[in-house]
Amino acid sequence: MHTSAKYQNIRVQVRVLVAALACSGTVTMSLPAHAQAQPAAEQYVLKADGSMAPVGATAQTPSLSTSALKPNSSAPATASAAPTVKETIAAPDATAAAQAVAAARQALNSKQYGQLASYVPQARGDVLATYPEYWYLRTQLGLYRTPNVAQSLEQFLEKNNGSYLADRLRGEWVLTAARSGDFVTVRNLGQVLNPSNQVLCAQLEARHMGGQRATAAEAMKIFVPFGACWKLFDQLVADRVLTNAELIPYLHEAIENNKLPDARRFAAYVFDTKELTAYDAMIKAPAAWLATQTALGSVERNEIIAIGLARVARTDLAAADSLMNRQWKNLLPKKYSQWVYGQMALVASMNLDPRAYQWYRESGTVRLSDNNEAWRVRIALRQPKIDWKWVMQGIDTMREPQRSDPTWVYWKARGLAATGKKADAEKAYASIAADYSFYGQLAAEELGRTITAPKRPDPVTEQELAQARANPGLQRAVTLFKRGWRPEAVPEWNFAIRGMTDRQLLAASELARRESIYDRVVVTSGRTKSEVDFTQRFVAPFEGRVSAQAREVNVEPAWVYGLIRQESLFIMDARSHVGASGLMQLMPATAKWMAKKIGLTDFTPSSVNDFDTNTKLGTSYLSMVQADLGGSQVLASAGYNAGPGRPMLWRSKLDAPVEGAIFAETIPFNETRDYVKKVMSNATYYAAVFTGNPQSLKQRLGQIEPRPYGRSPLP
Repeated sequence: MHTSAKYQNIRVQVRVLVAALACSGTVTMSLPAHAQAQPAAEQYVLKADGSMAPVGATAQTPSLSTSALKPNSSAPATASAAPTVKETIAAPDATAAAQAVAAARQALNSKQYGQLASYVPQARGDVLATYPEYWYLRTQLGLYRTPNVAQSLEQFLEKNNGSYLADRLRGEWVLTAARSGDFVTVRNLGQVLNPSNQVLCAQLEARHMGGQRATAAEAMKIFVPFGACWKLFDQLVADRVLTNAELIPYLHEAIENNKLPDARRFAAYVFDTKELTAYDAMIKAPAAWLATQTALGSVERNEIIAIGLARVARTDLAAADSLMNRQWKNLLPKKYSQWVYGQMALVASMNLDPRAYQWYRESGTVRLSDNNEAWRVRIALRQPKIDWKWVMQGIDTMREPQRSDPTWVYWKARGLAATGKKADAEKAYASIAADYSFYGQLAAEELGRTITAPKRPDPVTEQELAQARANPGLQRAVTLFKRGWRPEAVPEWNFAIRGMTDRQLLAASELARRESIYDRVVVTSGRTKSEVDFTQRFVAPFEGRVSAQAREVNVEPAWVYGLIRQESLFIMDARSHVGASGLMQLMPATAKWMAKKIGLTDFTPSSVNDFDTNTKLGTSYLSMVQADLGGSQVLASAGYNAGPGRPMLWRSKLDAPVEGAIFAETIPFNETRDYVKKVMSNATYYAAVFTGNPQSLKQRLGQIEPRPYGRSPLP
């Protein structure tokens, strides 16, 4: 199972009433009774299944206030359906011009580049007419020094100035010119509005070569280990802008991540010819090479020895530990031995090996990679008796911006509270409590607050929506979405919403909702700073059908929505890089197994993206995973993403019960750790939206108890 998902549409039994409310934008949830500022009429809650029930019916039957019948922006809002609207802003796809654009795209994808030029005039008149011209001009970039090609490129940039494709072509021209060393052209091309790191590297090198000397900090801020950035580093190393002080951490991180080609390039920057030969021999056979080293050498040789010990640890922790204890712990200078222990600890951490904690203690406060700094703290949090001073020391050792991430602000605050510094802890909690995130929610709860949906901003006006509908970039993006060209549609949309105000973002999000492009509803609304609309951020399309499927198998609808939001953002035909499909991102083998298990006799692999099939199989599988893992949503979320056997294994490695937040934070798979935190956070917000009642993430996370490992019968 994999990442990203969103919402269900709430359906009210009285359809005429709900249609009127939805169109007016006034469907809102009432505040809980104890929080009402004034008496209200009899109250009802709009349930996740779309039905209305009176307050007090049951604890499980939350209610919608009759205040929803009139505007009430102070009440938490429901994740409402798209109102009835004008026709789509997408351009028709049956015109001759639209068909020419489609033919040009087919030619591009089939690498028939010679055909592209012929489609340029044929495409004129379609809203996407710039695409065939852009695709054609990209093939001509290698000839940009030719006058007629240069003129065509310049004309395209001028007539489409400010558009996504013009900006992208400008960036690609920058990279083409930089590769050939034509830095004058790079500088003359000017600003790229949405540059990649490679474009930024090319531009920095061009300025450097033009006499504006670059700094190490500028280069390190934008470096990624690809093309133009390697070229920038080559130049800055030659010009002594980058020294070993800046380069060795890059070498260490490449070694840590087993990216040996990158490590070799950094090693060539750091070591002279003799030591580089030694480095190559060490990489080829670390243990054998270390056996030839009997005494300390130069600073560079000590570095290579430390890297060799880290390479041994990667495949044999016991051998690395033995080498350290027998020889190198007392022979190597302290900073090298501490770094080696940090590498040993990280390898152990990935298996939740109990030796990791002591090895991290041996690492002291030596500089480690950001990832390893994080694991030094995570392993400390898993201990039966947490040494909060050590936790805080580990966080203080982190560099910015990592140290200011809400994750570490929260755990530092926990440490402050545990060591009697209540005022400092509350100040730290307050600094992140307004974040709509996992740790923002937990911080708010530490301050005694509950999780509720925020006050809904004023509804988008018709004028604001009209401006969004008239935006050329959004028109192109919607057209691309409607034609099924998502790879082109997403960047076009994202470029169009750059620099928008909160009100403009809300209007663009509303436009996406009315066009049923639900992933853009969420992403766009998620960019607002002060006006936060949960009916967009936690939109719930599909009229309660997800909720119905969830209840059939006794799974909480809010949790299912939270999971789908993270899995697929409600993209019906979403497909992950490993082949998972549909709203609930089912792997083919899992879908087939589940269909047989529940007696879905008409299942075929091609039906996995069908809404009802996908959600039926997905909710059924989630229910089985939850039951297999003792009812824990934390463990089941991890199992849905990584396979049910893995959280069983991770749970078995516990020495004592831990908070659900600690278990989630110490999941050794990066994707699964992020996934579980987001699913649980999403589910808490969905529950607040659906019920109108205060929620607790901390209670939802619960406590995870150690249990012996046992193989799961589920795939």
